Amino acid sequence: MKVAYYKEFSHELNRDMEFKVFGDRGKPCLVFPPQDGRFYDYENFGMIEAVQEYIDAGKIQMFCCDSIDSETWSNQAGDPRERSQQQERWFHYIIDELVPRIYELCQYDQKEEKGMLATGCSMGGFHAANAFFRRPDIFDALLAQSGIFEAEFFFHDYHDELTAINSPVDYLMNLAPDHPNMERYKNSEIIFSCGRGAWEQDMESSLNKLADIMNEKGIEAWVDFWGYDVAHDWYWWKKQIIYFLQFIL
Repeated sequence: MKVAYYKEFSHELNRDMEFKVFGDRGKPCLVFPPQDGRFYDYENFGMIEAVQEYIDAGKIQMFCCDSIDSETWSNQAGDPRERSQQQERWFHYIIDELVPRIYELCQYDQKEEKGMLATGCSMGGFHAANAFFRRPDIFDALLAQSGIFEAEFFFHDYHDELTAINSPVDYLMNLAPDHPNMERYKNSEIIFSCGRGAWEQDMESSLNKLADIMNEKGIEAWVDFWGYDVAHDWYWWKKQIIYFLQFIL
């Protein structure tokens, strides 16, 4: 398996950002780390090993990015406006800087209709869903594991236009039936998974809320709740991704 590490300057964030690539061909998959996580977590906790057969077979290429959650979602003592602005800057780093770099590394023409898979666990599941729902012109597949999908959970009573556009529960609730993204959602593979065991209760509640909204809007998604023994833990996320990738690739 080919592995490559990159450290490149982000103009959006005015700092170097790191990412790691596993594989050299196949469907590009942008992997978001868990809360306060780093680009190496997915590898270190065995997720790359879990999907290695797909990488070695040339079916998927994994791009593991870095987060700045400690400045945004996790920084609950910080100024909420600066937190929401910093989240949006990071989102634009992902979309406007990292995604074109992935196209370049995949030798894609950015104008071509070649979609990516977005995935992640815990807060990475939120980031993956947020990226997919906001930019279905880039992402045509989603596997979100054990995420929370509403900004209110981290921002509490604070709301602004940036928390609103980074909160799938809120913006999907208000999405018009004739919005152009609706057609793209219909042509995408959308999968959510969550356990019912230890440390999954908040995630289960948020996913139920999102599932109700998607059902009301006619957005077809596979929402799969696993058993009461299934915890918010890498052990189960590895089992889930092995199971679900066969339906995406």
